[in-house]
Amino acid sequence: MNGSGNRPVRILLVCLGNICRSPMAEGILRHLANMENFPLEADSAGTADYHTGEAPDRRAVDACADSGIDISPLRARQLVHADFYCFDWILAMDRNNLRHVQGMAPLEHACRVGLFLDPGGRHPVEERSVPDPYYGRADAFHQCFQTLYSGARILLGQHLFS
Repeated sequence: MNGSGNRPVRILLVCLGNICRSPMAEGILRHLANMENFPLEADSAGTADYHTGEAPDRRAVDACADSGIDISPLRARQLVHADFYCFDWILAMDRNNLRHVQGMAPLEHACRVGLFLDPGGRHPVEERSVPDPYYGRADAFHQCFQTLYSGARILLGQHLFS
């Protein structure tokens, strides 16, 4: 995959605190890749260190669990420079986090950087962000899950990572 034989595609999902959107996206991508026998390794990180070492938000855990996806063992971590050399793709959840990722990127790195909902940058900016459910109620997390699930299915279906 990705020009490297049978090596799995390595994807890092990034949001602000790494307790809502990015761990949900990580769990969903892993789940779908396993179902489709797609060679993929997913991880997640935050651009800020607000929640380093913490489990995902309980509402995120519950939204994923409702679909049989367990993200409870995941722990938040912050994006680091080494990530640009360890992953094939770094996909941010919104344009603010994308700007942070781009600003942190070393000049010479091989990974591709983009938005989770539009890694190739083909759609208007308003359509490309995954809304942050953190300050919402449980239903916001379920809506976020649906957005992430649909986006993950599209990503894997586009053979973008081939």
